[in-house]
Amino acid sequence: MSKNDVFFSIICGLAVAWVATDFFGRYAWIFFIILPVLSILGLWLADLIGKRFLFIHQAGKFVLAGAFADVADIKIFQLLLWFAPFSLFCKGISFLVAMGIKYWANKHWAFGEHDGRQIAQFFLVTVVGLAINVSSFYFLSRIGTGISTKLWVELSIIFAALITAVWNFLGYKFIVFKK
Repeated sequence: MSKNDVFFSIICGLAVAWVATDFFGRYAWIFFIILPVLSILGLWLADLIGKRFLFIHQAGKFVLAGAFADVADIKIFQLLLWFAPFSLFCKGISFLVAMGIKYWANKHWAFGEHDGRQIAQFFLVTVVGLAINVSSFYFLSRIGTGISTKLWVELSIIFAALITAVWNFLGYKFIVFKK
């Protein structure tokens, strides 16, 4: 594992801990310790297994990059809702910003590709991902759960991101950044 891997793992762990404060309140401080350590350990394990199976190493970095971008997605969505209460528009904007982060992280870190020709393919995979993400968010956020609306909306963003992550990894691995 390189110094950059450790640095990005710590940043990703801290970013996810920041979102944990929305769910766990005053006990969330523990996540600022645990999640960076778990991020480093997880990437170390992916690196170890990745020596035999490259896609595991790439998947580990993909997960961390995705987690960081999903934090950006959630926080940008929350910020935009203050200014424009139309949630699908805000969700689309926050998703596109997160996709920009994911493109850079996947291109330069997870998949190590430095060829500029993938941008069109990445865009196409991302547009499909946008449709999956926004429609998943729409349907999930409409389900009645009995918990607070604010909390359920945040959970809907996370669940939509997880659903989209499966499509994105497969699309990026086998279409965009294939070797």
